[in-house]
Amino acid sequence: MSENRKSRMEFSRRIGSGPMKWFYVGVLVAMLSASGRGQDSVKKPETPAGGQGSGTAQSSASPQATAPTGPATLTGAPAVDNARYVIGPDDSLAITVWKEPSLSGTIPVRPDGMISIALVGDLRAAGRTPMQLADDITVKLKKYIQDPNVSVVVMADTSQRIFLIGEVGHVGPIPITPGMTPLQAIAAGGGLSAFANSKKIYILRNEGGKQLKIPFNYKQALKGEGSQDITLKPGDTIVVP
Repeated sequence: MSENRKSRMEFSRRIGSGPMKWFYVGVLVAMLSASGRGQDSVKKPETPAGGQGSGTAQSSASPQATAPTGPATLTGAPAVDNARYVIGPDDSLAITVWKEPSLSGTIPVRPDGMISIALVGDLRAAGRTPMQLADDITVKLKKYIQDPNVSVVVMADTSQRIFLIGEVGHVGPIPITPGMTPLQAIAAGGGLSAFANSKKIYILRNEGGKQLKIPFNYKQALKGEGSQDITLKPGDTIVVP
């Protein structure tokens, strides 16, 4: 008879039958269950896909701190050089007089190039730089305010543009850059269309209340002929028939 069978028979003989038998069986089952739970408790947690444990996964799901942003910037004002930018009609100016809110505000430049300010009245702004205009306003205000502190900022430089109409890629206004030529302006506007008459292009310009018509030959300009080296001015209109 095998040793295992002998052990089972000896165990049965000792516990006998009846209530005591089932009592010992219950104790044995409880011991085996506790042993199984102990083995499960020492198991290592499974590593999810990606090679990170559950703790790392939880921390990555938590909200991340947002890096602080810099100070708020003035989004309405274009970046212009106050020492060189020349104010023109239709520009929008933010004029600030320190500690004088009634004299401060956003003022449009009228088509005649003038602006109107309380105490000062009408003042020419077109043709002046923001710094020059601030000095002009300061001189005017000294009659009414002791040591006025004036600043002028260009909020909308709408005067610094030219217009393209006719057979070009994009009809409408485009910003003008210093020394811009008609050839450069047409390129900025998407170039000529397939139906453009490149020999009959002309520029409309207002000078001294009179409208000038300046001819421009696109093909000659492409060849580098000096006669077509025209410098555009703000407000010019290039017509491409």
